[in-house]
Amino acid sequence: MTVNDIPLVSFFQRVVDPMIIMGMLYVCTIGFGQPFTGYSLVLMILVFFISAQVYDVIDPYHAWRSGRMLAFMRDVVFGWGVVVTLLVLVGYSSGMLHNFDPSVMALWFCVTPVVLVLSHMAVLLMEQKSTMRSVVIVGANPVSVKFAATIEQHPNLFMRVDGYFDDRGEDRHPAGVKHPMLGSMSNIAAYVRQHQIKMIFISQPISAQPRIRKLLEELEDTTASVYFLPDIYVFDLMQARFASVGGMPVVAIRESPFTGLNSLIKRISDIVLASLIQILLTPIMLSIALAIKLTSPGPVIFRQRRYGLNGEEIIVYKFRSMTVAEDGAKVVQATKGDQRVTRIGGFLRRSSLDELPQFINVLQGRMSIVGPRPHAVAHNEQYRKLIKGYMLRHKVKPGITGWAQVNGLRGETETLDKMEARIQFDLDYLRNWSLWLDIWIILRTVQVVLKRENAH
Repeated sequence: MTVNDIPLVSFFQRVVDPMIIMGMLYVCTIGFGQPFTGYSLVLMILVFFISAQVYDVIDPYHAWRSGRMLAFMRDVVFGWGVVVTLLVLVGYSSGMLHNFDPSVMALWFCVTPVVLVLSHMAVLLMEQKSTMRSVVIVGANPVSVKFAATIEQHPNLFMRVDGYFDDRGEDRHPAGVKHPMLGSMSNIAAYVRQHQIKMIFISQPISAQPRIRKLLEELEDTTASVYFLPDIYVFDLMQARFASVGGMPVVAIRESPFTGLNSLIKRISDIVLASLIQILLTPIMLSIALAIKLTSPGPVIFRQRRYGLNGEEIIVYKFRSMTVAEDGAKVVQATKGDQRVTRIGGFLRRSSLDELPQFINVLQGRMSIVGPRPHAVAHNEQYRKLIKGYMLRHKVKPGITGWAQVNGLRGETETLDKMEARIQFDLDYLRNWSLWLDIWIILRTVQVVLKRENAH
């Protein structure tokens, strides 16, 4: 559904939210005893149009409608940060910045996102007490049952399921049906008119097209909104979403989580953290490089071909910890007590210090701090033939650490079962990515490294 399916939300997004922002500017100005000048009026006009455009792009209301309140708060605060940044740039370039009191601006910048969030919370409470939109579902099947359960789990969708219409007998209905059967498909139009149903969701296979067409003709005499529930849940979904190509609607079944705003958040966090770590650890990295050079022959940095984003080959850097530098058709994984590991290499591998040069890969844009660990090209070619969905882990950039590594699958994967388990964790990361998950993985990585779990 789009935001226009809930008029109140659409009204807030396009009109009320910008008005709240403008109102807070007026309140903060008067509260500090400052005059409301022509410059303040110009700022009001600017912020109305800028905030409306920014929040339309970021669309925090998508998270709000789906019940993810923390994500909604994050998007509101992030969007306001973008608005403030744009206003400061405009003020600086136009020379208007010095016409505003810093105390007024600071208070306005801090209070506004709080008021925006609280206003939506208040609306949610009021809407929950008002009449919900009545919904009927055409077709009792696993997809429609899941949809009905989703409506129940998210009260801020403002929808109430009356029941199902289905031509099949009860013995063919799926398990988990909690709402009543209201009749066959031939009874829908009369029921909708009699009970003033607001929304109809059709969950039928393509083979039922003649019946669907007949139903739509019968519903032309009603004002109910009609929607189709595509049967995409039979697939292994990964970041499924609706999009359009040249105006034609399409459904993404498997997609990277890093598109749009998420892509920007991921890249900024990688650059900031990688730069900070590089600056702090430069003395340690120089000491390691010197120790490697003095204790064993060969290069300090080990370069190996691995698969990166979209399965494209990249060069990954590590401190050399072995006497060999395998990067051919066959690569033997390091094992416990491996004789190829150098004297200092064992310490580097146990402490994960051999991975530090990969922060350079992050700054290059080849890797991310958090993501599926990259495997040698030889291992990719081996396991892609053995493990279903193996290559899907390359829908994102590989990471220095990952969800699998903090769940006990760090280091050697000597059996196929262990590699399959690692891939499942990688795919779970793609399905459930959030900035908070990345932060949690980074914190857990520190704990795992300090314990030296599964490192050799």
